[in-house]
Amino acid sequence: MTCTHTIHKHDHHLGWDNTFEPVLSVKPGETIAVETIDASGGQLGPKSGLDDLVSLDFGRVNPVTGPIFVEGAEPGDAVAITFRRFNPSGWGWTANIPGFGLLAEDFPDPALHIWNYDTVATTPAAFGPGGRVPLKPFVGTIGLALAEVGHHSVVPPRRVGGNLDIRDNAVGTTLYLPVEVAGGLLSLGDTHAAQGDGEICGTAIESPMDVEIEIGLLKGANFAFPRFETSGPVTSHLDVKGYWVTTGIGPDLMQAAKDAVRGTVERIARETGMSAVEAYMLASVAGDLRISEIVDMPNWTVSFYFPKVVLE
Repeated sequence: MTCTHTIHKHDHHLGWDNTFEPVLSVKPGETIAVETIDASGGQLGPKSGLDDLVSLDFGRVNPVTGPIFVEGAEPGDAVAITFRRFNPSGWGWTANIPGFGLLAEDFPDPALHIWNYDTVATTPAAFGPGGRVPLKPFVGTIGLALAEVGHHSVVPPRRVGGNLDIRDNAVGTTLYLPVEVAGGLLSLGDTHAAQGDGEICGTAIESPMDVEIEIGLLKGANFAFPRFETSGPVTSHLDVKGYWVTTGIGPDLMQAAKDAVRGTVERIARETGMSAVEAYMLASVAGDLRISEIVDMPNWTVSFYFPKVVLE
């Protein structure tokens, strides 16, 4: 494939601000090859160790490449981004960062795992001797500028997109983002080689890669929030051997989610001999957190699905 435009990774920024000058202007229907930096902002690499994680400067995390001005985009429209291709780097990292993640109170100490994988076949990446994770490259952070003035953190997702961490923003998917400012000002980064739904430890397989996208525009869409459509199945890469599923039940969805995840982390550690924090990180890149029931008050059911193929 060839693209109409290319943006190199040095054209990146931190956070969202509608005064950032666009690095590129495109018409609907044009394509762009976008280089990205990993979520650490280049502070971690294939040879990094725990000391590098401990000294991480959080002011440099989650850089995004852009912004891109979409010609004709006005408030009330939606920019459509179709993911055409990912060119992976072959390495990535997963970390437990103290104070971050669903079970931050359970895992106060830092931990880091460096991954290596085949860039052509994108075959399952090995997690020590205990697991092999099927890969599915996708964009974790992608969004438009907010109408609200000032600089806004890249960490929380917003109605214009941002740090969505939706693993199905992968090849074939078209993502629609609500426009709040003229041109939209699209930026993206935080690419992942694999992630489970929920990204429970706060990180996936954080892996820099180049992304090829096609830009579209829906006039007068008036979407309240981002939405997307896929071109085919989204879970068949993990279904082949079935799942272990643990649940959490109670009146608080967050507590139920924690209880469901704890059950799986404990089982992985018991069955494999991994440490609990290793099991937690593996669950983050391969397991799916789901709301199974939210109508039978006063208690709701949350389930955590861990694919058995990872451990076989």
